[in-house]
Amino acid sequence: MKLKVFFNNSCNICKLEIDHYKKISDDSLEWVDITNNQEAMKLTSKSKEELLRRLHVIENGKVVAGAKAFIIIWSNIPKYNFLAKILRFRPLYILFHYAYEFVAYFLFLKNKHQLNEKTKPTN
Repeated sequence: MKLKVFFNNSCNICKLEIDHYKKISDDSLEWVDITNNQEAMKLTSKSKEELLRRLHVIENGKVVAGAKAFIIIWSNIPKYNFLAKILRFRPLYILFHYAYEFVAYFLFLKNKHQLNEKTKPTN
């Protein structure tokens, strides 16, 4: 079963990072753009705001968000597997979690205008 990754393709920073992962990952990851995507909201049971606020993955039927989602993605990309292993170490994970939340909050503020746009389902 493919790991589904839900990301904001309308965010330049998010897009840049995800495009990098797409180039180096295999087909075990499915990349789902959340931009105006009603299906993404249904699959994750998350609101547009929640999806915009954090990166999400669905692994084995479970929705995971934020720093944990990145660790899951990195675990599935050989080039970044070492990073996943390091950041699973509890003290480092805590630091990573708060650093992610800090950066993600400012990216959310930068892209918050998307919440006011009319939703036009793409899927």
